[in-house]
Amino acid sequence: MARKPTKSGKIRLTEVAKLAGVSPITASRFFRNPDALSLAKRERVDSAVKELGYVPNLAARALASHRTEVIGVVIPSLTNSVFADVLRGIYDSSEQSRYSIQLTNTRYSILQEEKMLRLFRAQKPAGLIVTGINQTAESRAILETMDCPVAQIMEIGDSPVDMMIGFSHYDAGFAAISHILEQGRRRIGFLGARMDPRVQRRFDGYRDAMKAASLFDPNLVVTTTVPTTVTLGGTLFADLIAKTPDIDAVFCVNDDLALGVLFECQRRQISVPGEMAIVGFNDLEFMASAVPSLTSVRTNRYEMGRHAITMVIDAIEGRRPREPVLDLGFQLMIRESSTPQTV
Repeated sequence: MARKPTKSGKIRLTEVAKLAGVSPITASRFFRNPDALSLAKRERVDSAVKELGYVPNLAARALASHRTEVIGVVIPSLTNSVFADVLRGIYDSSEQSRYSIQLTNTRYSILQEEKMLRLFRAQKPAGLIVTGINQTAESRAILETMDCPVAQIMEIGDSPVDMMIGFSHYDAGFAAISHILEQGRRRIGFLGARMDPRVQRRFDGYRDAMKAASLFDPNLVVTTTVPTTVTLGGTLFADLIAKTPDIDAVFCVNDDLALGVLFECQRRQISVPGEMAIVGFNDLEFMASAVPSLTSVRTNRYEMGRHAITMVIDAIEGRRPREPVLDLGFQLMIRESSTPQTV
């Protein structure tokens, strides 16, 4: 038995998507490019269309097809060098295309992100690249009704809106702590700043690796929600060592903090790596040139930007990737700051 129509008498595409158990983007794609869907999804959408009696509005669809040749990019910071590398990859790989980039900075505000996503939806972009996977319910709903290719970047998860390019921050954090433990360190501190969702997942990896070794101690953790700086790294380390003077290693959620820890160790005449091992995250250029050189988790930021824009442009032009989730992984760059303790 067919479902009753809405009060306006019109069946909406979102109702078709809900009945078929797919996203509105997938339901819309059924009418634009059905071969892009798996057979099972095509059959579910087709069955929902027939059950609900949905009839596409061809006039509205023709009007909606007049899209801009703009690809929106939503990032949380313009000053963070991590995102500068991502943007370099995006611009380098898009400059020969007919598409232009429109950039917006949310400043880590979920409300600003919602506002910017509404604006992009009204502007009908050809595609969209958005940072992270922890959108609010409202932002997620906006992304699912964009009716254009969407790529989430900087991490991976189980439920992509459309496409996803990144790596597991949890696995990276776990791998960093496993390396430190292998060097014989046992009192490993954690320093975190801002504590956005990606940083939180790095902490989860730290915590679980320490618990697996039966070494987790809440007193070893010092975090703050304020933005990161090198100076902050020294301040947080001072707080940590005041609480737990027996620490022999520190894992920092980014390289700015790690450099601050190194400077504070030098001020206090704490030898690195003899008395203190230090590991950072992102592997910015200065980590290799520091004295001693600093171990860090290398993240493929430039490649994330390059792959994201390439996948979006390909999808706009009908060449959707076989696998919508691309895991670029990470590399632990082992340097002097985490070498084995001297005897």
